[in-house]
Amino acid sequence: MTLSAKRAVAALLAVAAAVIGVWAAAFPLSFYRDFPFPGRNWVSALGPYNEHLTRDVGGLFLALLVMTVWAIRRPSPAVLRMTGGAWLIFTAEHLVWHALHLDVFPTVDKVGNVVSLGAMLVASLLLLLPDRPERLD
Repeated sequence: MTLSAKRAVAALLAVAAAVIGVWAAAFPLSFYRDFPFPGRNWVSALGPYNEHLTRDVGGLFLALLVMTVWAIRRPSPAVLRMTGGAWLIFTAEHLVWHALHLDVFPTVDKVGNVVSLGAMLVASLLLLLPDRPERLD
């Protein structure tokens, strides 16, 4: 995979990290009640509100955002692989946990959980692919 393509993948992860991170860290009760958007309630379906935990999740995503933006702005194979590795550790554990706790959701939300978390996992893996030189057309 080319460096440019990996930067594009990292940019998608950065957008997700920014949205989730700011929402959870700055507006934890709204995140708890309304994530991924009002009416779906993916967080509140899983247990009682915990402001500390919600803000910590926001901080985790914001930390991933900082690292990912660094990788986009100063791309190198090593930096993008490190970014992919960090995302992979988090997203793999996150996906497995949610996959084991889907019973509280209707089918549409089960699919949404697995697809959205799976997409982040795939994006993480893409950053770990071998490097290919850019094409000069």
